[in-house]
Amino acid sequence: MTNANLYALFQSRFPADLNKVFLQQEDGGRLTYGQMDDQSAKMVALLKGLNISKGDRVLVQVEKSMSAVCLYLACLRIGAIYLPLNTAYTANEVSYFIEDAGPALLIGNPEIFKSHNIQNLTMAAFSIQAESHNPFDPIAEMAEDDLAAILYTSGTTGRSKGAMLSHKNLASNALTLHKIWHWQQDDVLLHALPVFHVHGLFVALHCALLGGSTVWFLPRLDVDALIRLLPKSTVLMGVPTFYTRLLAHEGFTRDLCRSMRLFISGSAPLLEETFHQFEDITGQRILERYGMTEAGMITSNPYNGDRVAGTVGFPLPGVDVRICDENGAPVPEGEIGILEYKGPNLFQGYWQMPEKTAAEMRPDGFFISGDMAISDKEGRISIVGRGKD
Repeated sequence: MTNANLYALFQSRFPADLNKVFLQQEDGGRLTYGQMDDQSAKMVALLKGLNISKGDRVLVQVEKSMSAVCLYLACLRIGAIYLPLNTAYTANEVSYFIEDAGPALLIGNPEIFKSHNIQNLTMAAFSIQAESHNPFDPIAEMAEDDLAAILYTSGTTGRSKGAMLSHKNLASNALTLHKIWHWQQDDVLLHALPVFHVHGLFVALHCALLGGSTVWFLPRLDVDALIRLLPKSTVLMGVPTFYTRLLAHEGFTRDLCRSMRLFISGSAPLLEETFHQFEDITGQRILERYGMTEAGMITSNPYNGDRVAGTVGFPLPGVDVRICDENGAPVPEGEIGILEYKGPNLFQGYWQMPEKTAAEMRPDGFFISGDMAISDKEGRISIVGRGKD
């Protein structure tokens, strides 16, 4: 049986020269592919020493750093389930996630964790301790449906739900995006997103890892830094705010973007006005796509072909999408309905919520997104609102 471990897939696509830079920062900090492989293997050895094994949850609430990326990769390697949390969550909010997920290890601020009798370390302490270990190179054997991560949804009503994502869910989505967005080994990704959600952690970094590409790794959104680094980059993934703030910057010009081949937007609707202003200045059309925590990316505007303002494009290859009424019956073309989808990227359900999972699924395996959508005669999809949380 082929090992479905996502890290094994990444490793098979590393550049031939492991001295190639994977992550780099403006302050001179850098991590080559070889160093990342070595550091994550040392972290595996430390995890084993902390009695972490396949299926254990590792809950992580840390600032964006190269070490945090290595910890995620170490969890993949050992078969642990990575559970990243928004750094803005309070101790009370984090307590809910700890009680719900039952993690075996907590990485983050000990003050936030102090009411829980679970082993915990800061990211800095974990990294320092890992350095004294010998790398543990074997990669855990994983089946396709074994869990790689649990990401909690941020619904505004009710309890946050833990979306269980398998190695296959993440691998299938990454391979599809790598192909349809024409990822190349000489690409340089400009990364200013957080790494505790699908967009920054999975969509952006997985594409770069599959491409054996280099990433400018910014600690946070800093428009001045984007301006400095755009001429040294080829791809930017961002939320609409990235683009409105670039447009408002007096230093943002067409010449600045001459090395850029792709601007991608998601996580929130991109205003048509922003789309057109951006094209006027740069000569490039932002590629808008649509996804959810439960599946990663679901639709995308085309790389080659018309990218239409106000739409999120077409279903990804291998992903089935339909627009239905509340009973699951397809609505006529051009009418608003609820977007439903299924595919190899669709999650394994909500952690310890089988009834909630069942309530969100149709008998034929389609997931009810809760997003209101409409499609045109070409099959392009537009998201027009939210019907549920």
